[in-house]
Amino acid sequence: MSKRVIRIVTLSLLVTSFLVGGFFANVYAASETMYNKYNIHAQADKKGLLKSSYANYTDPGAGHVIIPPNTKLTVRPWKRFMKNYGFYYDLPDGRHGVFEVHTKRMQMSVDEYEELILSPKPISLKGFSEIDLKGIKKGKAYKGMTKKGVMTALGYPAAHETPSLDDNQWKYWRNRFRTVVVDFNSKGRVVNVRY
Repeated sequence: MSKRVIRIVTLSLLVTSFLVGGFFANVYAASETMYNKYNIHAQADKKGLLKSSYANYTDPGAGHVIIPPNTKLTVRPWKRFMKNYGFYYDLPDGRHGVFEVHTKRMQMSVDEYEELILSPKPISLKGFSEIDLKGIKKGKAYKGMTKKGVMTALGYPAAHETPSLDDNQWKYWRNRFRTVVVDFNSKGRVVNVRY
């Protein structure tokens, strides 16, 4: 064989192994058991895969599923072409999901985001008011809820629209096209929910 043919074959094998590795990197990725601190809003696609996002689509339409806090999740990285896109999760009932994390918009890495929304142990839901618990159960924000209650009900707000949790206005997405804005008073209680 000529040197040129050997180089072409070698290069082809390297490119192929990189592409295959990029597509199938998660097949053997390590998984860990975690618990969600906040509701995860997901939408089931036609095949039943639950799709979730850092944007917390709180009312995506048909197939909307709310995964309540302290749900035991088996989590593993979602990577393609050496880039971390978020994580896969498996629920105890056998359903599977994928959680998209846009690192530029969240202004943090996927690992940092996971630390914000996941915990190695269940969290305490004690200390929430009746209206907070109603909002958490329904996955909605109601007047009188606390910031902690809203975050548990709707999820951690996207940092590019809510740069600080100290702000008295948090913006969430209902779906890919519509938003909901939650207004708080100086005591951190919801005074208005704007759809």
